[in-house]
Amino acid sequence: MEVITRFAPSPTGELHIGGARTALFNYLYSKNQKGKFLLRVEDTDKERSKDEYEKQIVSSLNWLGINFDDNIIYQSKNIDSHKKIIEELLKKNLAYKCYCKPEDLDEKREIAKKNSVPFLYDGKCRDAQERNTNESFAVRFKITKGKKIILRDGVQGDVEIESNTLEDFIIQRSDGTPTYNLSAAVDDKNMKVTHVIRGDDHKINAFKQMLIFLSMDWKLPKYFHIPLIHSESGKKLSKRDNASTTEDYKKIGILPIALRNYLLRLGWSYKDKEVFSDEESVKMFTLKNIGKSPSKLDFERIKSLNEHYIKSLEAKDLGSEFRVYIKKYKPDLQEKYLSIILKNLDILKNKAKTLEDIYINSNFIYNFSDNINSNGNFINEKSNVYIKEFYDEVSKLKEFDEKKIMDISQKIISQNNIKFKDFGQPIRLVLTNASQAPSIKDIVKILGISETVQRLKNYLN
Repeated sequence: MEVITRFAPSPTGELHIGGARTALFNYLYSKNQKGKFLLRVEDTDKERSKDEYEKQIVSSLNWLGINFDDNIIYQSKNIDSHKKIIEELLKKNLAYKCYCKPEDLDEKREIAKKNSVPFLYDGKCRDAQERNTNESFAVRFKITKGKKIILRDGVQGDVEIESNTLEDFIIQRSDGTPTYNLSAAVDDKNMKVTHVIRGDDHKINAFKQMLIFLSMDWKLPKYFHIPLIHSESGKKLSKRDNASTTEDYKKIGILPIALRNYLLRLGWSYKDKEVFSDEESVKMFTLKNIGKSPSKLDFERIKSLNEHYIKSLEAKDLGSEFRVYIKKYKPDLQEKYLSIILKNLDILKNKAKTLEDIYINSNFIYNFSDNINSNGNFINEKSNVYIKEFYDEVSKLKEFDEKKIMDISQKIISQNNIKFKDFGQPIRLVLTNASQAPSIKDIVKILGISETVQRLKNYLN
């Protein structure tokens, strides 16, 4: 039987980092088994679903290299098939119409809340006669009481609950629209999903969806509920953490290959291996190695992995990533400056953990000010002598020559009997207006002889 997995986001917000990991696990397992990975957009909540979020989710999946098979499946287009199953459940007496007024149910919820007990629908309409009126009704699934329900979970093991702890849940709202659990179960059946891999916050939904499968005599998919990702403080990730969506990582310049590698190892392991190529991740991924405990986000580890890839990527590939990043997140950078940065990525990527770091390290290229901010620490009468000597020598060069720049620097240091920092720091400040910058030879290489001479001249004047 062909393995078919699915990722089923709701387009009510940007792709959550936990959702990205869920999509990755589904994708890798289907490819490991030479099966299919499908994308289902659960867009039945028309008030909250937005096209912009769907586009962001799809683009983030593509960015991460998580490519789905076939066309996107839209849950809203399957409503007729959902309603057909509701009608069948009603005919089989496995569901019933509920005429209870929302305000009456709200009152009962308030009473339960005051008594500190969970609210469960009391089954008032469960065995009532169907009414021949025009009044609105919901449809509830009829749960057999006094039974044990067992979820055979591939991650958590067997999870057992008493059916009495579940209320007769609504499968169709009073406005005639099917609810999530009914729609998800029917879609999984119609899509021939064999493995449902998702966050363990869906575990209670799994019981309800299983009951729908069993009531229709459908073969159950295999369920795998992955522990959630927690923040560094050990709490559930929220928007306040500024690290909850893929967009949070993209905007600071985390490479897709780095984030994907990090997510792969977040709750899954393969021996002691830390870094995986795309081919290795497909080849080695199995559902057996998923851990049972929640994973804690380690932002420093993400940046460390990102630094690894920034240093190891070919200049052409890193340049492509950087150009895309700048176009979206730093659109004011002029092409003439971007071109200089791209030519010198091998220098500017040093000590950079993110693409944003490279952008910041390049500040002296596109945002230089002649108003040198030395605070008197490095610029003084003595240093002005070295700066003038450096200007006189560099002005004689027609083009950059690394050896000549190093010889000029060494000559000035020797003639003045000073340490390198006494020479290097003032020159660096004059050329970049920053104390932290590349080496002198690298600064001159990046700026070019003409711009280097002009900056020295402007300062001396």
